Amino acid sequence: MTIYFDHNATTPLHADVFKAMTPWLTSAHANASSLHRGGREARAAIETARHQIATLVGAHPSQLIFTGGGTEADNLALAGVAAATRRPGRMLISPIEHPAITDTADALVAAGWTIERVAVDTQGRVDIDDLERRLGAGDTALVSIMVANNETGVIQDMTAISAACRAAGAPLHTDAVQAIGKHGFDFASSGAACASLSAHKIQGPKGVGALIVDRKLAIDPIIHGGGHEQGLRSGSLNVAGIVGFGAAAERLQTHRPAEIAHMRDLRDKLEVGLDAMPGITRFSADVERLANTCQFSVAGYDGEGLLMLLDRDDIAVSSGSACAAGTGQPSPVLLAMGIDADTARGAIRVSLGPDNTLDEIQRFLLVLGRLAGSTGGLPGGLSASVLTG
Repeated sequence: MTIYFDHNATTPLHADVFKAMTPWLTSAHANASSLHRGGREARAAIETARHQIATLVGAHPSQLIFTGGGTEADNLALAGVAAATRRPGRMLISPIEHPAITDTADALVAAGWTIERVAVDTQGRVDIDDLERRLGAGDTALVSIMVANNETGVIQDMTAISAACRAAGAPLHTDAVQAIGKHGFDFASSGAACASLSAHKIQGPKGVGALIVDRKLAIDPIIHGGGHEQGLRSGSLNVAGIVGFGAAAERLQTHRPAEIAHMRDLRDKLEVGLDAMPGITRFSADVERLANTCQFSVAGYDGEGLLMLLDRDDIAVSSGSACAAGTGQPSPVLLAMGIDADTARGAIRVSLGPDNTLDEIQRFLLVLGRLAGSTGGLPGGLSASVLTG
């Protein structure tokens, strides 16, 4: 059986979520915009899900705009604000954002926008002084900085970031996709004007997400059609997916604290093993990270090559963002942190889930130790009692 250590890329669909979705995949097939009974029932199910998700993230249900995923939500935030501005202006992002942000920013540059990247330190934290300096240099239509990085797991100081944006009168967008299941996120207290979410990162279905939008933010649609979702996202609603998103949010509301504690315990034991192994460089090791995430490199290995060797042993990990996999290029996130290209090119990310076990951690360390040249027992002479204690 495969050991699955790639939960930041996607999570398994939870059985309770699948159960909630099943009627909407089979017998209940009406369009939620239809006025007959079936349509009204579908609309009611969507509104229930909207309330479940809003409760999880501290938002009002009316602030949730359903999208086709976190990438679309990120696009709607940046491109939607740009469209509402009516003329090219200036935005700030960090250099460690997901490609859904950085690629959208590049597209805006082609349309005449100025995009500035706020500096980060060697641990991957946004430089607040640099943010404040850039905010003070002129009008800023939007700032986009993620709560938690999908590669390193680093959690940003959103209190300081939002305070700087508020002082400059610049609206803040944050990508909270990774944070909601492994750390937590409260929109009302975040200081953000909009935030992106995704279902499949919290054991929900793929292909559904949401943008939370403060009504004070001027934003225009980027998809036009029937005027769905308060005119901000046209298209027939994915009823089954949205119901699954709601069910995943409701389940997480109850189980998140215990799951975070379990994942953190496993990650800490993993890192004890890694630190006992020669040739390992762990990234962002000295700052707060998502409870489930550890990114590191092994001296002498290319990350994608090592990934494939681990895959032969039925261990699934990542070499960085799943959306940038297969490029052969070093991670832009690590390069922005000042990591040299060769070390960055060797990066491996382990991202744990609530169903992972200590036995799987031990198996991973044994296989990695063998591949990295260790012989016999746990790597570096590490005893099993260290991991189980």
